Amino acid sequence: MMNPLAKLAYQTLQQGKSVFSVAHKTTNNRLLNLFAPPTALQKEQVQKLSPEQLLNIQQRMLQLQNEDWADAERGIYPSELLFDDPWDDFFKFYPAVWFDMPGTWQRIQQNNYQDFASDIETEGYPQYYLRNFHFQTDGYLSDQSANLYDIQVELLFNGSADAMRRRILAPLKQGLSHFEGPERDLKILDVACGTGRTLKMLRGTFPKASLHGIDLSPAYLRKANELLSKQPQELPQLAQAKGEDLPYQDEYFNGISCVFLFHELPGPIRQAVINESFRALKPGGTYVICDSIQASDNPDLKPALENFSQTFHEPFYRHYIEDNIEARLKEAGFENIRVSDHFMSKYWTARKPS
Repeated sequence: MMNPLAKLAYQTLQQGKSVFSVAHKTTNNRLLNLFAPPTALQKEQVQKLSPEQLLNIQQRMLQLQNEDWADAERGIYPSELLFDDPWDDFFKFYPAVWFDMPGTWQRIQQNNYQDFASDIETEGYPQYYLRNFHFQTDGYLSDQSANLYDIQVELLFNGSADAMRRRILAPLKQGLSHFEGPERDLKILDVACGTGRTLKMLRGTFPKASLHGIDLSPAYLRKANELLSKQPQELPQLAQAKGEDLPYQDEYFNGISCVFLFHELPGPIRQAVINESFRALKPGGTYVICDSIQASDNPDLKPALENFSQTFHEPFYRHYIEDNIEARLKEAGFENIRVSDHFMSKYWTARKPS
């Protein structure tokens, strides 16, 4: 049993992040309406949420935090992960979030989603990737974008992004428990590892495993290397690659995770990523996907999902929230598929047949 004071500290931390995030978004919306007011069509496309819907979202967030604490208490991962917030980056880069806002407001007003700085190299990337997702400056292709990303996502989810990421750890740990031999023999891949937040959590959960991460963005891989090189354990192996074309031999990994990627992919690419993960997994290996909840999961929250695709530039999101990911997993050959959802995220855990 963990110290009750630690639980109180965790709850206080999460509440503080939530209050700060709401204040940040409220201020941002007021400034947006003042300096770059949305068009009549943009206003018409955004649905106002009822008090009941907002309460539903709040209750789901609190439930997520309770489950996050419970998993740490059960020893799924060390309690230190609950308090592992990138405070250095927050204090260093939070002012830059505000300096970046005018450009974001302009892109929103003009619906400009392919705005890249002149020194950004765009050759060789798939077309679906060359976008300012979330109207984010330079998309995923600049160091500044990588520096701001984790702060922006935490603000978006009221300080609960990491708690949602950690929901992959329990099913992955359970799925890998049947492999015999020492933990150091385990090989785990995080597809679209971004800035390395999920890999850092995997390191805390599997301290001796061989960890690997791939991402399309060299800037985000640099950020991940900066974050993960601070860890006392072995540095995960990082590579620039596409999820639909993994640079690994067949049946190489015991486990593969994929967090917050699928909603930013066209449908056929989602299937290709699943197929590649199936190929790269060992027989009996575990595959865990975390992404946004879908339209059928909670009809009361469907307006919030539709607002997300309107408020942020997410061109493939509307298709994603109606997509049958379970059917895609079965098509690739996966079995024992389990589905769950927490707060605003959804999870699929699947096994490659032995």
